[in-house]
Amino acid sequence: MKVSTVETTLTHAILVLAALIAVYPLVSIVASALQGADGFGLGSFAVAWERGSFGPALLSSAFISITVVLVTVAVVSLAGYALATMRVPGGRIMLPVLLLGLVLPYEVTVLPLYQMMTDWGILDTWWALILPQIGLSVPLGVFWMRAFFAAVPVELLEAARIDGAGRFETFRLVLLPIAGPAIATLSTILFLFTWNEFLLALVLVPQSPVAQTAPLALSFFAGAGRSIDQSVVAAAAVIVAAPIVLAYVILQRRLIAGLTEGAVK
Repeated sequence: MKVSTVETTLTHAILVLAALIAVYPLVSIVASALQGADGFGLGSFAVAWERGSFGPALLSSAFISITVVLVTVAVVSLAGYALATMRVPGGRIMLPVLLLGLVLPYEVTVLPLYQMMTDWGILDTWWALILPQIGLSVPLGVFWMRAFFAAVPVELLEAARIDGAGRFETFRLVLLPIAGPAIATLSTILFLFTWNEFLLALVLVPQSPVAQTAPLALSFFAGAGRSIDQSVVAAAAVIVAAPIVLAYVILQRRLIAGLTEGAVK
């Protein structure tokens, strides 16, 4: 079906308008950060970095996010493979239970998690954020990887069995190499979600400078710095957002490839 010039022009115009709307907040914050009290320059970034002590917070966010991604991907890859290719006892019950983990607002779990972390004695530590975020990420990850492995042709699995490969060997040598785009996409999504998490950090690690994440440090800095030049607060926001923007720019091709591959399948 041939697309008319009018439809193409209208589509491009809508996409350009949507892009401008999406980019405007970022551009305005960067412009505000560069336009400091001393004129146009990077002075606000130096002040924000010195007063906010964002270095430890960025390292904490990076450690928590990478740990959550690595552990979650390892767990959900095995679980998704098992649910997609094997008869798992209770498998039919597991999927609805995992679905509850997707539809249940995680805000309702904050108070129970606080009590649990207190009882375990790990409040205000990295583990108080890592363990809950792994648990919250597992439902999405299992459904994601199960959908991918279920779409793999059965003939490929049968050929591996004929060659003498066991179930784990089939998973490690046959399926994992072709699951790269799906794993990369899932890892990117989990990294973005974990890095931007604020509520859990506010409740579970409010008193720990070591375990404090970048979004939480930004919130405390902005709240305590109402008398500070707004360009400094904007610079702090750019500092916190820069790593995640950089990660997305680097991984966007794999993210889009994984999404489109899943759509084709």
